[in-house]
This record gives sequence, C-alpha cells and structure tokens, in this order.
Amino acid sequence: MYLRISLDRALKIAAGFLSVGLIAFAQVDPGVRGGVPGAGGPLPGLNVTQLAAFTAAKLTFSEVDSVSGTIPGEGGSGLGPSFNMNSCVGCHKNPADGGSSPSINPQIGVATLDGAHNVIPPFISINGPVREARFKRSPDGSPDGGVHDLFVITGRSDANGCTIAQTNFGPQLANNNVIFRIPTPTFGTGLIEMISDSTIVANKDANANTKHAFNISGHENRSGNDGTITRFGWKAQNKSLLIFAGEAYNVEQGVTNELFPNPRETQSGCAGVGHPNDNTFNDNDPGGDVVQFGLFMRLLAAPTPVASFSGASAASIQRGHNNFVQVGCALCHTESMTTGSSRIAALSGKPANMFSDLLVHNMGTGLADGVSQGNAGPDEFRTAPLWGLGQRIFFLHDGRTRDLLQAILAHDSPGSEADHSIDTFNQLSQSSRQDVLNFLRSL
Repeated sequence: MYLRISLDRALKIAAGFLSVGLIAFAQVDPGVRGGVPGAGGPLPGLNVTQLAAFTAAKLTFSEVDSVSGTIPGEGGSGLGPSFNMNSCVGCHKNPADGGSSPSINPQIGVATLDGAHNVIPPFISINGPVREARFKRSPDGSPDGGVHDLFVITGRSDANGCTIAQTNFGPQLANNNVIFRIPTPTFGTGLIEMISDSTIVANKDANANTKHAFNISGHENRSGNDGTITRFGWKAQNKSLLIFAGEAYNVEQGVTNELFPNPRETQSGCAGVGHPNDNTFNDNDPGGDVVQFGLFMRLLAAPTPVASFSGASAASIQRGHNNFVQVGCALCHTESMTTGSSRIAALSGKPANMFSDLLVHNMGTGLADGVSQGNAGPDEFRTAPLWGLGQRIFFLHDGRTRDLLQAILAHDSPGSEADHSIDTFNQLSQSSRQDVLNFLRSL
C-alpha cells in the first residue's frame, strides 16, 4: 500500500525541503509521545457509586474469553467459532486500557492459543496493528462489506470437536477484495455519545462559506429506523456505545449476546455454551458483559493533552495549533463541542475536545475502501477524533502507516474533500509544517 500523489503535489512537497537554495532537513513526525498515558482513567466528577461501577466494568473489559470459560486465565466464555481476538483490551490497549492497537500485536499469540491450528494471515504481523478483514464483494459480485474473522477455535482444547475451517484469504487478497480496519480508541466516548444531534448539525452548518471555499461538504450518517445521528466506528455506523460493544463482542470475539443473540456460524458442534453466550442471567452479572463494556467506555475520561514535550516547545505547539486552523484542518476536525443534558452529571454540559465534527467525508480514491455502511459511501469516513493522537502508534482506518506526516499527506487524493487543506499545508514553510506535527503529537 504505497502513497500515490501527483507530480504537481510531489513538487510542492519537495519545495518544502529547499531553503535558500540548499537542501534542509525535512519536517518529521516526532513519533509516539513519551511520558504518562494521560488516558485510561475515569471521567472527572463521578460519584462514589459511579467510580465503583467504572472499576468493576474495567475488569470486565479486560477479561479473556475462552470457548468454555473453564481455562485458567480465560474465565470468559463463548469465544468463537470464529474470532479476531479473545478480549476487548487485547485490541484496545495503547497507551492504556480503552485505547487503540498496541505495539506488539496480540493476534499472533491468540492464533494458536490452547492448541488452535490457525495460520497467521499475511496482513498480520507481530509489530503491525491489530486488524479485522472485510470483503468488498460477495462471490456473486454484490456488495459484502462484512467482517470475515481471521481465526477459528478448531483444535483448541475446549473446542469440543468443532472443525470449522479457517478463512483462506489468499484468493481474496489476489482479487483485491480485502480491506482492513484497526481498533478505534474509546477514550472520551461517553462525551461523544452525549453530544446532541442539533449540536452536530449546527456545527456542520457553521462557517459555510469557508467550508465551500475548501470544498468541504461532509454529512451525517443516520440510523435507518429513528433517523438520529450515528457516530461510532470508522464510518460513524453505530448509534450508541452499547450497540458498538454488542456488535464487537459478536463480530470480533464470536460471543453472542442480548443485542446480537444469533451466532454468525451454525456448524454442528461449534455452539459452545449456548446462545446468547452472554446474557443478563450469567453469573449474577447485571446486564451481562455488554452492559459492562458500554459502561466502561461511557465513564472513560478523555485523553489529556500536554503543553510541551521533548523536542516540542509550548511555543511550537501553539504555532502548530494556529497553522492547523489556518490551513483548514479544523473545518472538519472541530476542536470542541459541548455535550447535552445527561443523567450522569460528569457527562452533562461538558466540553468534548475531540477534534472531530462526527460527520462522514469523501476522502478520495487513495483512502476509499469500497465499503458502504449506512449513509457512508465507499469513499467516505468519519472525521477521526484526534484527541490522544500523541500516543497513537498506527494511523488511518487500516493502520497502513506509523508516520503521522504520511497519514496527513494520504488525505490528498482525487475526490478528497481534504485536497485544498493539504495543498495549503504543503505551502507552509518547513518549520510551520513541523509545528503542526508537534501540535498533533501534543494531543
């Protein structure tokens, strides 16, 4: 997956490397910011009861699932028959529980855990991102878009004779029919959930003339039933944290639950502990695991930015913020919106400094994945929230790069609403572009 840019744009970028006729050092991504995570804790302002609920929900979020729930250290049950990972925290680990893909991919170990016979697909590596795979098209050529899990429980010591076959990704890869997604961070998502639809629409309509000049025309993704704005996932396809959790539990771990009670595979002998695997009456667990997952994310604090860090002064970060606004990035990456009224005081009327408008935008042919979800088309993605970016390892929906600068430049491709902003970014001086990178790594 190489970055493709036009000759004209390449010349513009190269011009940034020249200073007074001499080759100068190019701006560089400062890399993953060191220091304390600044994330992973509870929302400020929770009462004693809510704090206790957060602590308990965090433990559930960290539990490891097996098929039977009887394997030491793997006390959750219902894994499989197919799956991508065996715990929520396995995917959402960096830089703290609830985050995004860690530096060492746990999918390598889980593939053969407890005797499983899985082969590692070629797009999964030990130092690469946690990934899920989707097929763009079905065998008959109709749209697919669904997740095709990487692994199966066949061969595991608790698989009880299940012989389901692992997906052969080779032919699909050869036909350019596979796209990838990496985990989205869940920090501050309770705040995102509590932003009213009217606030999102008002923000969309703000600065209309400037957005038009920058060729920005994003729109909401909406529920097909009640018409309200959906906002979670790479294409803003999920309405709530509970739906997000229930779907992920079923799709990523194969655990059926009260939101998604039916198994994705029905091969005889692979039913495990019965369906739904996770439910209200399991082990005196009120609401089951899915409710606990949703509660953990809902009460999870937003990431905390820093004023400066090694190699980036406060002055540089402030200049970078100003340049970020100047080149038009903030027209989509809205710095802050305020939550509406919530029964949880810590979520009510609070700023959500997420740097996202929660809309979906055309990102051009270079990022298009060929998958439609709800009102989001095959070349559209939700404006990714940037809070916590300073400690994120992998970028873009498929984790194709670790380099923040490359992720920025990848926004520029035919049809992308970000083209004008990236052109303007490329016209900044080298030091000004470096300031933007420093600012983003401070978040």
